[in-house]
Amino acid sequence: MSEKTKSRRIREKRKHLGAWGIILIVLAVFGVSAIGGIRLRQKNRAYQVREEALEKSIEEEEARAAEIEELEAYTKTKKYVEDVAKDKLGLVYEDEIIFKASE
Repeated sequence: MSEKTKSRRIREKRKHLGAWGIILIVLAVFGVSAIGGIRLRQKNRAYQVREEALEKSIEEEEARAAEIEELEAYTKTKKYVEDVAKDKLGLVYEDEIIFKASE
């Protein structure tokens, strides 16, 4: 073979190697991007589950806060004072009669 054909073949091989190198780099970037996307979707699902749990917890705490506010309002009423006086102190109005069951 002559020198010209050898050098031409070497140049063609280099061209093909460059093209294969570019293809491999593009595939590697695509693979890394795909893996990153999968991981992001998994994190997103986990965050959605956590967000739903936290929203449920917030709703429960808001319901509890409303219940506490109702109890606070009840403790400021005359009815509450009467109930506590009857249950804990055994007090009654003057015109009331208490009947106790015998054992």
